[in-house]
Amino acid sequence: MCSVHDTVEFEKRGIPATVVLTRAFRNACEVQFRSKGMEGHPYIELPHPVSQLSAEQMRQLTLGYVDEVVRQLTAA
Repeated sequence: MCSVHDTVEFEKRGIPATVVLTRAFRNACEVQFRSKGMEGHPYIELPHPVSQLSAEQMRQLTLGYVDEVVRQLTAA
């Protein structure tokens, strides 16, 4: 889960970061955050799977998460 590692490294430098993943990777993400001392760090969870979606379907899906991404990156 390189995304979790990158998020932790950004956060250590004071740069807000989050992870976008599908539901299938939730447990792995939580374990990684916990093992890196950041238990409870927020992340964005998309439904699984997304690989069969067309580009337009993926666009529509991800537009529904924009506000949450902004909230996580701007929360103090």
